[in-house]
Amino acid sequence: MKIVCIGGGPAGLYFGLLMKQLDQRHDITVVERNKAYDTFGWGVVFSDATMDNMREWDPATATEIEQAFNHWDDIELLFKGRSIRSGGHGFVGIGRKKLLNILQARCEELGVKLVFETNADSDLAYADADLIIASDGINSQIRTRYADTFKPDIVTRPNRYIWLGTNRLYDAFTFDFQRTEHGWFQAHIYKFDENTTTFIVECPEHVWQAHGLAEADQEQSIAFCENLFKDTLQGHPLMTNARHLRGSAWLNFQRVVCEQWWLKNAHGSHVVLMGDAVHTAHFAIGSGTKLAIEDAIELTRQFKRLGDSPDKIGEVLGSYQELRRVETLRLQNAAWNAMEWFEVCGERYCDQLPPEQFMYSMLTRSQRISHENLRLRDKAWLDGYEKWFAQQAGVDSAAPVPPMFTPYTVRGVTLKNRIVVSPMAQYSAEDGLAGDYHLVHLGARAMGGAGLVFAEMSCVSAEGRITPGCPGLYRPEHTQVFKRIADWIHTHTDAKFAIQIGHAGAKASTRLAWDGIDQPLPDGNWPILSASPQQYLEGVGQLSRAMTRADMETVLAQFVASTRAAHQAGADWLELHCAHGYLLSSFISPLTNHRDDEYGGSLDNRLRYPLEVFKAVRAAWPADKPISVRISAHDWVEGGITPDDAVDVAKAFKAAGADMIDCSSGQVSKKEKPVYGRMFQTPFADRIRQEAGIPTIAVGAISEADHANSILAAGRADLCAVARPHLANPAWTLTEAAKIGYTMQPWPRQYRSAKGQMESIFAREKAMASVGAK
Repeated sequence: MKIVCIGGGPAGLYFGLLMKQLDQRHDITVVERNKAYDTFGWGVVFSDATMDNMREWDPATATEIEQAFNHWDDIELLFKGRSIRSGGHGFVGIGRKKLLNILQARCEELGVKLVFETNADSDLAYADADLIIASDGINSQIRTRYADTFKPDIVTRPNRYIWLGTNRLYDAFTFDFQRTEHGWFQAHIYKFDENTTTFIVECPEHVWQAHGLAEADQEQSIAFCENLFKDTLQGHPLMTNARHLRGSAWLNFQRVVCEQWWLKNAHGSHVVLMGDAVHTAHFAIGSGTKLAIEDAIELTRQFKRLGDSPDKIGEVLGSYQELRRVETLRLQNAAWNAMEWFEVCGERYCDQLPPEQFMYSMLTRSQRISHENLRLRDKAWLDGYEKWFAQQAGVDSAAPVPPMFTPYTVRGVTLKNRIVVSPMAQYSAEDGLAGDYHLVHLGARAMGGAGLVFAEMSCVSAEGRITPGCPGLYRPEHTQVFKRIADWIHTHTDAKFAIQIGHAGAKASTRLAWDGIDQPLPDGNWPILSASPQQYLEGVGQLSRAMTRADMETVLAQFVASTRAAHQAGADWLELHCAHGYLLSSFISPLTNHRDDEYGGSLDNRLRYPLEVFKAVRAAWPADKPISVRISAHDWVEGGITPDDAVDVAKAFKAAGADMIDCSSGQVSKKEKPVYGRMFQTPFADRIRQEAGIPTIAVGAISEADHANSILAAGRADLCAVARPHLANPAWTLTEAAKIGYTMQPWPRQYRSAKGQMESIFAREKAMASVGAK
């Protein structure tokens, strides 16, 4: 094949040498605009795993890189006068120029032609090429030429950064955070050769503007950074190699994602994007070089697997795109999470979190590193952190305690641990009356180890029920059955019992879930209310009528009556349901509130009635018992509630006396387009906790102890509500304790004979998995 690589970065060079190594008959040329053995940039970073791949595919190159790279395991945080270090992280740092020079020399050794000082701005200049690799960087001219086919999604991020260097040598990947009168700056610092360290300084746009850095030239910017980070620089100057840039050297990161990666041009040549031309990864996790190298490896692998003749190119490129798309999106998502963390840390974490927790949050920022993964990396550090976390919860234990098993106190109620059985509709009541089913269902989960067990939403009136099978708290006999459940839980377990009260609004008068969720009843429907006239299922559901002021007074009184009934029933905790499109939620969301009176329009107005209800409920509920509020923190529909709005909603309920916000999302409109994934709603709890300054409950796709411990340890939430896993396994909490080897978790005395057996089974499985991995 005749192959031309446009762009002599890591992707083009490495692919060229791999393909030449695969078959010496390939005619391969790499075209580069810079001079021979000349380039710019400081150090680049990639992982141990990438080095393992390079050793497999080209040992000679890998050996030379290994002789030149700097390897370190430690991450060090400099923050609020503290230095905190954690090990086991496995990074490789090498000068970008050194890396490219090694790849250039290897290409020449193998017979790859290198053409320098040539700006190849068009693939059409190489009409005789079978394959053209467009590895021409983030501002790819080839990608731009065929934008209609490649369909790039390019997002410019808000933070500013400047890429500098210093001769001060660091022995860890170091993060230094410094506060100024206008906000926070952070430096990403890592040594890459025996003389030089990369020093990237980053800050939000408004902080950059406030310090006048938009008008500063490079020398002034460097002087500013030298002064700001003088403690860590210890007298060493900062250097730039961006003299080729006019004016300021501060940049905005651009995230690039392409829908299509390859095409056939007018000459019949196949053109494929590679490296930064097709995808970028933020320097916060240092994956740009990793992606480029592994692009080259995967494309070579597919040629080796399917055949490296011209007639196979289309098949190879199709397979390459599908395989690499999954992996690159995974890394880009991790990089996106890390990037967003650094973009908001000044507003969300730096002032709010103590150094110990800030370090944990930073280490887990990409969500690729979990609690147990940290234990594998640096057990001593994590053990120390778990002890610190437990001490903050009032536990003075010589042995580490996983965060989910630390107690939590709100007002006069102390939960034995941080796990909550989420309220889950069971559709098994009769005429609003919970029965033996609910006693067994809730009692079993209280026996299963959770600290707090929620009954499903108990409706404040018959008309407020979602379905005829939903329980209520509007008649004395309802109170009595809930008292029976509360008494049983309090007598036989040390769990606390919670009742969630709500009114279904426009989502009332529907069938049991298994008979057609959200579908109207075939007969016997009752009139329904909402903030505005609404059909939850357009063209199918009942049409609600807008509440009058008299309706509001009536429903408010029903909420108060249900609140008093919950107390009489012996509930330890109350939650007001203001989410999921139910009545109070319908006032909050602009998707469902179209009123033109004082209860519609602005968010303050839309919150007016839910806050009236909450204040009345808070006044009727004992002062020593907590109240949480469940909200939909994101409607997932354009024009609906956003996470920005959710912070203001939480602040309003906090000011009214709420103790905690239960952070769910969606179910307000059938037009919603949620982005699912593990712990997908936790970012809402995290943001509200930090920015609204109120404790939160995280909920949504939390399915294992590792999830819960990561969330709690990072301070992303104070409690974790687990739903479906508790349906599958009432003893989820006890099972997860055994799974992670936490043997201090107490079991009900009736079940203790099973405790040791379960712990032994999981210990044996873990040992076997460890042996298999070796």
